[in-house]
Amino acid sequence: MGNQSNSLTRLALQKFKKNFWGVFSLGIIICIGLVSVFAYLFAPDASKNANQMHLSIHSKPPGFEVRMLTLPSSIESEQGFLSKLFFGSDNTDTEIPIQSYTVKDDKLSYVEYASDGLQGIEKQINLDRFPNSDYKPFIENRSFGFGTDKYGRDYLSRILIGSRISFFIGFIAVFISLIVGLLMGSLAGYYGGKVDAVIMWIINVTWSIPTLLLVIAITLALGKGFWQVFIAVGLTMWVEVARVVRGQIISAKEMQYVTAARALGYTDYRIITKHILPNIFGPLIVISAANFAAAILIESGLSFLGIGAQPPMASWGAMIKDHYNYIILGKPYLALIPGVCIMLLVMAFMLVGNALRDALDVKT
Repeated sequence: MGNQSNSLTRLALQKFKKNFWGVFSLGIIICIGLVSVFAYLFAPDASKNANQMHLSIHSKPPGFEVRMLTLPSSIESEQGFLSKLFFGSDNTDTEIPIQSYTVKDDKLSYVEYASDGLQGIEKQINLDRFPNSDYKPFIENRSFGFGTDKYGRDYLSRILIGSRISFFIGFIAVFISLIVGLLMGSLAGYYGGKVDAVIMWIINVTWSIPTLLLVIAITLALGKGFWQVFIAVGLTMWVEVARVVRGQIISAKEMQYVTAARALGYTDYRIITKHILPNIFGPLIVISAANFAAAILIESGLSFLGIGAQPPMASWGAMIKDHYNYIILGKPYLALIPGVCIMLLVMAFMLVGNALRDALDVKT
């Protein structure tokens, strides 16, 4: 039995590997997953939430370069390596975009960057502000790959760190929806009768409420925040899982292997978990992939409405909200870049779901 199971798994993997778009999409998902986990390692601005604002260089185009003066702070950070790696560094230094600088009589004179070709304000600081009066390591040319947002923050860093919410909400929401949906759908499909009637009534009531409205209600009840959105999205997506599981179990419980399991005296729990559910994994995987995509879109919609992840936390949906009016102001890339990222991730999950459905189809 074990060898047969392994051979079927091997056949499914071989079929999946032959699906170019499925493998390609899985590669995209893995890449985005790694980027989201180690976002601060890849982000040019590794401060918390990539929230270093420079209003003088706001809304600059991709590839923009400027000279940046960093004024070191006397406050020492006691942050650990892992905290910096996963949550960003507590940046206490002051960064100032400058146009030019000169050094004379132990003083550093610099002209602050001014947009629209205007002359910036000239200021002076003592060289003893820098360690050993060495100012050179604190002046560098900085490049912004995706330009800057309307607050002058590095847009590439915000995109990389914003991938965390969109990526992880899929996993957490699908996990919650699978637990609730499998439980409710299994009970309704296997036992039928009054149990089925009560659960179907709950499903139909939940189904009748618009998803976004239900998420908003749960979010307002739990409060605004990171985890609240994850839980709210998960609690609204179990209905589809429950309906699919119920339908599959109603047809599967009449099969001969279930009748044989009952005759052998197996418990209902064992029959459902060991015999029925493994045989309906195909549709579950497809709907889970679709729920991944739906969760990402719902979170983006919530962030766009302002009740998702709260500022200054980076989120692709919130970035579209902040910059959608720039579409008609001649800088559409500020809204298009996070939009394309959302589209790419959703499309990847859908294609992987389709490839897995084909690979796990026992009829072929």
